Amino acid sequence: MMNDWTGNKAAVFAALCASNHSAEVRADKDYYATDPAAVDLLCNNEKFEGTIWENACGGGHMAKRLEKLGYDVISTDIVNRGYGVGDVDFFKCTASLGDNIVTNPPYSFAKEWVFHSMKLLSEGKKLALFLPIQFLESEGRRKLLDTYNVKKIYTCTKRVLCGKNGDFRAKDKDGNVIYDKNGTARLISSAKFYAWFVWEKGYKGDTTLIRI
Repeated sequence: MMNDWTGNKAAVFAALCASNHSAEVRADKDYYATDPAAVDLLCNNEKFEGTIWENACGGGHMAKRLEKLGYDVISTDIVNRGYGVGDVDFFKCTASLGDNIVTNPPYSFAKEWVFHSMKLLSEGKKLALFLPIQFLESEGRRKLLDTYNVKKIYTCTKRVLCGKNGDFRAKDKDGNVIYDKNGTARLISSAKFYAWFVWEKGYKGDTTLIRI
């Protein structure tokens, strides 16, 4: 699906997902773009039937890769970052814009993202979220994981980069980009252990842990 929707599609999105400008600060502070390599790791092991809604699309890093892999992707974000349809507040949506949801959500709202996604999705469809493995921790998420059991957790054996505000370049303490002797910007290093958490609406079995 094209990423520069206008006209009818934009009108449909506006009707289903009312905008909420007060949430823009939330999105700006918690926007970490995902290395497209993470999409390859997921799609090499998990298949999705139907369309995919990337509802925290940012600059399109994940959505573009999903499209290259042959998926029909609907890309939205609460703010306009130059890709997909902006001003679409996921938490205001009353229906899913795609058959499945695949995204890297703002981590501070990850628990709420799962609850709302599972409410919108149809039986048998999937939710895949790219999250730090620590999402499994805490008493606060126990109710969520008891209510919606994760079907599969794909742990990344190599660290995957997530660039703050879409920037994957390493910077010094003053915010200046660090270059190597060849004049190439260094990439950030990742201290976090990420995993793909995959839910399937209606699934009641055990969780399978897979190293990828």
